[in-house]
Amino acid sequence: MQKIKIGFVTVSDRASRGEYEDLGGPAMREWMTEALTSEWEPVVRLIEDEQPIIESTLKALVDDEGCCLVVTTGGTGPAKRDVTPEATEAVCDKILDGFAEQMRAVSLQYVPTAILSRQIAGTRGSCLIINLPGKPSAISECLEAVFPAVPYCIDLIDGPYLETNDDFIKGFRPKHAVRKS
Repeated sequence: MQKIKIGFVTVSDRASRGEYEDLGGPAMREWMTEALTSEWEPVVRLIEDEQPIIESTLKALVDDEGCCLVVTTGGTGPAKRDVTPEATEAVCDKILDGFAEQMRAVSLQYVPTAILSRQIAGTRGSCLIINLPGKPSAISECLEAVFPAVPYCIDLIDGPYLETNDDFIKGFRPKHAVRKS
């Protein structure tokens, strides 16, 4: 059975220098702990807002660590140093526009500035990479909006079978989808 690894990347100059506490990374891990009943292992990174560093981190989590899912927080706004979407696009085989569309639609229900958000999602090999906003409440709102599609997406790209805690969030799979052993 394939070991399930999930990558968590916080992209923040100040948090990576220890100038303030990373709240986004722990928020992503806590949410995933509630969402999944499958046994999994976190692979955590806290890095600067530098496109080459973001790209190499994403590649390492997928290609070397074998993560089937990588979620990032930070670097998705319009500021000059916000380059997480560019780095993600550079390392992905396919971009899945529906994730970004849904996350922005949900976020707009809470704040009008969600229109400024540039998070994207895509695949690299057998891994799904999703950019999330930086604020912990927005991370939760966005994951709730898109996560029902995540387990089946990972099935389709030949990743491991993720089982969800249906009392927290229910993963959707079409009736014809068969469980991988």
